[in-house]
Amino acid sequence: MKMKFSASKGFLSLLIAAAVTTASAPAWSAVPKDMLVIGKAADPQTLDPAVTIDNNDWTVTYPAYQRLVKYKNENGKGATDVEGDLAESWQSENEGKVWTFKLRKGEFFDDGSPVTADAVKLSFERLMRIKQGPSEAYPAGLKVEAVDPQTVRFTLDTPFAPFLYTLANDGASIINPAVLKAHATDDARAYLAEHTAGSGAYMLQRWQKGQQLVLVPNPHFAGNKPAFKRVSVKIISESSARRLQLEKGDVDIADSLPVDQFAALKKQGDVAVYDYPALRVTYLYLNNSKAPLNQPDLRRAVSWATDYKGMVSGILGGNGKQMRGPIPEGMWGYDAGAMQYSLDLAKAKEAFSKVADKPKTLSFLYSDNDPNWEPIALSMQANLQTLGIDVKLEKLANATMRERIGKGDYDIAIGNWSPDFADPYMFMNYWFESDKKGLPGNRSFYANPQVDSLLKQALSTPDQAQRTQYYQQAQKVVIDEAAYVYLFQKNYQVGMNKAVKGYVFNPMLEQIFNLSEMSK
Repeated sequence: MKMKFSASKGFLSLLIAAAVTTASAPAWSAVPKDMLVIGKAADPQTLDPAVTIDNNDWTVTYPAYQRLVKYKNENGKGATDVEGDLAESWQSENEGKVWTFKLRKGEFFDDGSPVTADAVKLSFERLMRIKQGPSEAYPAGLKVEAVDPQTVRFTLDTPFAPFLYTLANDGASIINPAVLKAHATDDARAYLAEHTAGSGAYMLQRWQKGQQLVLVPNPHFAGNKPAFKRVSVKIISESSARRLQLEKGDVDIADSLPVDQFAALKKQGDVAVYDYPALRVTYLYLNNSKAPLNQPDLRRAVSWATDYKGMVSGILGGNGKQMRGPIPEGMWGYDAGAMQYSLDLAKAKEAFSKVADKPKTLSFLYSDNDPNWEPIALSMQANLQTLGIDVKLEKLANATMRERIGKGDYDIAIGNWSPDFADPYMFMNYWFESDKKGLPGNRSFYANPQVDSLLKQALSTPDQAQRTQYYQQAQKVVIDEAAYVYLFQKNYQVGMNKAVKGYVFNPMLEQIFNLSEMSK
């Protein structure tokens, strides 16, 4: 509603003078120094660490909870190795089947109660009982024992080499037992979907759906006192509005902007735009389980007919790099010398000439879940036409596409993948083990007994150098057999007020901010 009023010329002159003064002064909307505002596209789906596998949710949950271990910062950069968080020390016995952790003293939940081994035990038992996505990181039969108030012991039925790394994942967050007890009727699922109950640096004060989530410091946090008295996560669905509010100073951080908007912000130079090599990859599933893509030479032909460089430079605007096999650069086990496909139509035609059952058409499934998928699909359609293959594009609702992929009802489909914990297991075992076919991870329905054997060996030895050898041997086979088309790693980009200091990006923690170390 607008108000009407009349004014004298003198009063109008005063108004104009005030407007000019205001325009030349710093924006009144600038966020105070002791407050941080993060602009995000959507509300979290849930704040329950035992349920969420979404980085958008983790923006809130990760700083609100602690875990036994956390990812290291090395020389100002986030690393995929881990160090103690709630745990001050640990040891592994019985070929990696028994892990014992000593907890730090003086760690407290946000209600002031101490973090104990019993809290660890109850949190993990709840995680395994709920059986949602985060529990898939752990082997079935995991047993947890509170030896004494500061000692917790995990027992596994069989050796599981990535175990230590899984403990830095959001799903391994330690929850206040008092909250679990107070809401025991539904395992605290309703409460924890909308509240936090951790020992991290921050706690959720309120959540106004569709508007904002407000975090405030945990008054009992054992670490250094955070610089921000309030962190507001504002929900701004339109990317152009997020960008505008960043430029005006209404928000300090904006992520999930389109590539062209980040490029425009870089040119203007008023805010900082950071590009970080990330572990989020985009790749094509080739259905190995049925004709015609059960023929390795056809899969090789598709791989040689893919315009990797064009996708990185055109679709990503240069903000990424071509993959070199399934293990991305930045993850240990990466092989810088692995064979890499490129756009080479001569090699594509040579491989295609060896194909016994030459298809005239192939289906290609995609959805609008990622704006990059359609231009990738169109690029593949154009390039495979040079081999005489007509690619039938099928744009589906994302849920429908996933259902079709799960059933193996496709020829080619597209997907993104981010690791849940810092171990090549997330790429190699998930993508290639013959008992993980379909949505669990092996979406190309690939099967090779030699690869299965190497992956199982990599899983049962705790020695990282030996595991790397097994994974790189397996990687050579799956690259040669073109089980997937390994497209690219997309950089993580974020726009930030230049006054914000102390942010450290970790490739395992996209959309997550180390709030307790940041300041303005």
